[in-house]
Amino acid sequence: MTAKAIGVVGLGRMGKGIALRLAGAGFQVVAYDLDYEGAKPLSEQGIKVVPSLLDLVQSLPRPRVIWLMVPAGKPVDETLFGPEGLLASASSGDIIIDGGNSFWEDSVRRAEELAASGLYFLDCGTSGGVHGLKDGFCLMVGGEKAAYDQVQEYLAAIACPGGYDYVGPSGAGHYVKMVHNSIEYAMIEAISEGFELLHEAPYEFDLARVSRLWQNGSVIRSWLVELAGEAFADDPKLARIKGVVGGGTTGGWGIQEAWKRGVPFPVIALTHALRIRSRQEDSFAGKVSAVLRYGFGRHPVVYADEQYEEN
Repeated sequence: MTAKAIGVVGLGRMGKGIALRLAGAGFQVVAYDLDYEGAKPLSEQGIKVVPSLLDLVQSLPRPRVIWLMVPAGKPVDETLFGPEGLLASASSGDIIIDGGNSFWEDSVRRAEELAASGLYFLDCGTSGGVHGLKDGFCLMVGGEKAAYDQVQEYLAAIACPGGYDYVGPSGAGHYVKMVHNSIEYAMIEAISEGFELLHEAPYEFDLARVSRLWQNGSVIRSWLVELAGEAFADDPKLARIKGVVGGGTTGGWGIQEAWKRGVPFPVIALTHALRIRSRQEDSFAGKVSAVLRYGFGRHPVVYADEQYEEN
């Protein structure tokens, strides 16, 4: 029996991991990336890499399932509605899943526009970073329930056990991910500030050792504390990097949404402000935050001899 097929658009850090997990689960994966030449080596791992979105659509059986993992905003709209976008070649009944960090109101709009042409659109918050390839991702899915039901076998292959669920109608998946990322900001900041106090204490603490200790039975044991310990083991004083913390878009959306809904959000709002502050002057807490973000998502680290430029 021929294996079921799925398309993947965008083969960056997480998109590549998603494509490889799907291929590893036995699905036929057809993939497209703007960097066609750079993506070609994936063909050696059972993924069919094609040079255009049209080729991707034409390579998939109907009804098609296509997973997008492209940057939020204009790149998503171009992929969907541009002159050579998916809407120009997809067919009624096809399902498109946006697994990136899109703004939830954009996802509502896109679902409505695609529905007018008979296409389903699912918005999927995706968490797990670069470790998702090995451990599986966490998937928070919004959109038409009927479309969700049709793609559960793909979601199960991408996610860790118990790591996917339907959370509501269009926009709900990216709304949940927006809140998830906002919480992540505050957790990273709290861990970072704690390690800064240990760093400045009147004792010579081995921070990697403290991290390992906290991973055994303590209330604050977590993957983030584990990542901190790995970073300290490699560079105890984090001397090689600057405490510059990037990102912040989804958390900014979360703050605005919270205030619109009358939710104070003080800790998360302050954390967002501290991210911006980190780009002005170095701090040890900033260094910890930076290495944690690198640890789970391979987000860029600014080294001591570099300047930071926000993309």
